[in-house]
Amino acid sequence: MLPSTSASAPAQGNGALSSRDAARHTAGAKRYKYLRRLFRFRQMDFEFAAWQMLYLFTAPQRVYRNFHYRKQTKDQWARDDPAFLVLLSVWLCVSTVGFGFVLDMGFFETIKLLLWVVFIDCVGVGLLISTLMWFISNKYLVKRQSRGADVEWGYAFDVHLNAFYPLLVILHFIQLFFINHVILTDTFVGYLLGNTLWLTAVGYYIYVTFLGYSALPFLRNTVVLLYPFAPLTLLYGLSLALGWNFTHALCSFYKYRVSAHVVSNTARLTELPAAVEMGRMVRHGCLTKAGGRGAANSEVHKRLQQRRTEKQGWQAGRRVQTIRRRRPGWAPAGR
Repeated sequence: MLPSTSASAPAQGNGALSSRDAARHTAGAKRYKYLRRLFRFRQMDFEFAAWQMLYLFTAPQRVYRNFHYRKQTKDQWARDDPAFLVLLSVWLCVSTVGFGFVLDMGFFETIKLLLWVVFIDCVGVGLLISTLMWFISNKYLVKRQSRGADVEWGYAFDVHLNAFYPLLVILHFIQLFFINHVILTDTFVGYLLGNTLWLTAVGYYIYVTFLGYSALPFLRNTVVLLYPFAPLTLLYGLSLALGWNFTHALCSFYKYRVSAHVVSNTARLTELPAAVEMGRMVRHGCLTKAGGRGAANSEVHKRLQQRRTEKQGWQAGRRVQTIRRRRPGWAPAGR
């Protein structure tokens, strides 16, 4: 799938790879093979990918044991079958639509939330975390006697996907059944349940990530990847003591994401000329044509009335100036 520079490969008698084997093991060839299979669903092993998803919850060590078999048979640690990524995408789409339904979002708001979650939260953040872990593991965790081997970037991305799946199921699926009736009720039981789900989800991510890198025989001191459990547990206890509700913050953030464009459009609307603004509100039924009765927003209605008065005063002033030019010495009545 992506760059692979891990250690040994089948060699010829003179200790060098044949040109065919070298081409087959290049990063470009692996990436091309992976992307080509991404659009050929008949070549994907969805049953095996579903098996991996199940065991990521019950026995994640068995999943990484399979990565050892792949290294022995195909000389690469990273997946060469995109079936897991496809199923993860399906899970992500379904759970995000469920999240939009629970938060009472409209169709277009849900679509916008889906695009944010897929391309920013999953892919964008995943690429960032994978690159960071790939750099740290190769820089500080490779054994001195194994300097000829290093961690494949594709394997680092696979580890992130493995760790992200349990987090997704817990926070984007299981949590949905408790959001409106328990978690967002502003009670101790609400944020106790919500924050406990967050602790479980993030704990799963840390643990599965640790298993992924500890499965590589040329890495050392991978136990440091478990150190985030300490601040995580401290943050959990602090949140319960102070009444923080992480799920409430997540829901507010999601709503802000999908409503930001509405706020900006409203701000631009108030800057339009009064006639255009009045016409648009009439078409949408917010105002009637007879004097603006039935205004949905009193502040906007006041502003419209003010602009109408200013416009009438400006027009009256122009008429006075015109008459004075035509009839010198004329003055309005009462002066």
